[in-house]
Amino acid sequence: MAKEQQNTQEPVDSVQETAESVVEADAVETVSADDNQADLLQQLEESRAEVDALQKELAELQPRAQAEIQNIRRRAEQDVEKAHKFGLEKFANELLPVVDSLERAIEASQGDDEKTKAIREGIEMTLNMFLSGLEKFNVEQVNPEGETFNPEHHQAMSMVPAEGVEPNTVVTVVQKGYLLNGRLMRPAMVMVAKS
Repeated sequence: MAKEQQNTQEPVDSVQETAESVVEADAVETVSADDNQADLLQQLEESRAEVDALQKELAELQPRAQAEIQNIRRRAEQDVEKAHKFGLEKFANELLPVVDSLERAIEASQGDDEKTKAIREGIEMTLNMFLSGLEKFNVEQVNPEGETFNPEHHQAMSMVPAEGVEPNTVVTVVQKGYLLNGRLMRPAMVMVAKS
């Protein structure tokens, strides 16, 4: 009987050990699950904090980006406007020597004979047509004789003594200057009165 009791005791002990190991395993799994859940919650909080930081940074960058886009658009519009306004500058600069030559031809044809007068009148008409064509494209002549010297539009060739004229007054215009839409293409070359 003692043997039978011992035989029945062994399975009971074995069942008890198995039950204890299952309880321990459940406890370990519960602890592991709690640790995993705590890790996941911590990762979730970190992710939320990162998202909040990125949203805040985006909110700060968005107005700057919009302002930069507006600046780029404005600069592009200004560049296009300047291209329209001053696109003729090179072409007009090539025509200025023609105007200078016509003016010199008028000065050279200062005679009283009939043929010279006819030639001078023809050159004057040509020059006037040429200048009116340039004016249509906003090219204006700078002829500062008698005006005060302006270094933005005039280039002084020399200073000469002049009686009855205030100092820094343009006495002689050697070569006329030109503006295109208010911007200087070529300064007027002048002689200025000494003080």
